[in-house]
Amino acid sequence: MKRFKVTLFGLLVSAGMVSALATAEPAPNQKPEDRLPLQSEFLMQLTAELDPAQLIGDTPQGDRRIIPVIGGSFSGPQLKGQVLPGGGGDWLLFRKDGAAQLDVRTTLRTDDGALIYVSYRGVSVIPPDVRQRIMSGQDVDPARYYFRTTPYFETGSEKYSWLNKLVTVGVGERTKSSVIYSVYAIK
Repeated sequence: MKRFKVTLFGLLVSAGMVSALATAEPAPNQKPEDRLPLQSEFLMQLTAELDPAQLIGDTPQGDRRIIPVIGGSFSGPQLKGQVLPGGGGDWLLFRKDGAAQLDVRTTLRTDDGALIYVSYRGVSVIPPDVRQRIMSGQDVDPARYYFRTTPYFETGSEKYSWLNKLVTVGVGERTKSSVIYSVYAIK
């Protein structure tokens, strides 16, 4: 049976049905992270302006808040435009372990009129004293807390259809009335 599997695999490689890369054996001392290093490329900076939170309260899941997105902008090497007001927001959950779980949806409009739906989940861990300083309007270095998201884009625009095929990561910064993300496409 083993000989049959090896022969069948060889035939599939020969026929082009399995990539020759799949047959390569890793070097004996090569670490997995050296074989497939994660690479990223800057996609955009996105700033979302926020309304004050709607406080749902302490639910069985945690402290639930809904924060409406009321506008903003985005800009990067291949696109720029506005974050549209209305309909978007963050369904934020402050968990008992001190982390905030983000569930965000909003719409972007490029400067040439294309609409792009963006949704992302994420986690922020902002110590209470740091959050208090931010919410009082102080500038706080974002290196003092953890704030990461995973934006996904959907558009019917042919020009921006390449966004539909990306996995991205956002590094966030919180201010009193906005969030600012540096978004990177994972290659």
